[in-house]
Amino acid sequence: MIKVVVFDAYGTLFDVYSIGALAESLYPGHGPAIATLWRDKQIEYTRLITMSDPQGLGGSRYYQSFWELTRASLCYTLDRLELNHSAPMEQVLMDQYARLTAFPENIGVLQQLQDLNMAVAILSNGSVAMLESAVSSAGLTGLLQRVLSVDGIRLFKTSPQSYALVLDAFPVQADEVLFVSSNAWDVLGATWFGFKTLWVNRQHQPFETIGPRPNYVGSDLTRVLEVVA
Repeated sequence: MIKVVVFDAYGTLFDVYSIGALAESLYPGHGPAIATLWRDKQIEYTRLITMSDPQGLGGSRYYQSFWELTRASLCYTLDRLELNHSAPMEQVLMDQYARLTAFPENIGVLQQLQDLNMAVAILSNGSVAMLESAVSSAGLTGLLQRVLSVDGIRLFKTSPQSYALVLDAFPVQADEVLFVSSNAWDVLGATWFGFKTLWVNRQHQPFETIGPRPNYVGSDLTRVLEVVA
């Protein structure tokens, strides 16, 4: 029986590629490339830090918050694409990242989960301030029991310690958690941890070619309601 539904935030509840429209207005002809490379570098930096210092609070020397890594990734992206940028222009893009477009079915799905008395949470690499801003701007306040950030352990997903935050927050077993993410690597990490998993494959991409398959697959978040039913 599923007792808790846990959502990834970036890419799952909030569209990380929606920022491409703003990037296109600032750098015509480069918007999609900026959005894609920015995201890839952002995730690469989280892995680099966690792999280089796997003990987290036990001796974290390299940790930077997801917000800091997001800014660093943006600067790298603009340098890589040989685009001129200034601090004010960077800030415009960063401010938009704090208010990413939410997927349209979010509120309806979360409301129905609430009607089913299902415990609902977010588990994200995002910093506490980033998540508070995103949840508020998307109108999701009051629809989530917990918003869990890895900041407290200073280790990013897919470290086992990051997924264990869910079990610290709710009195459940790992196989009583449905973890929902649009990021295949995140779904794989959560499956290895022991969660039941749902991959939201909005872009109709192939799944990873290592490790177990997710328990469920859907094209948007409405699949969650079918699974818990």
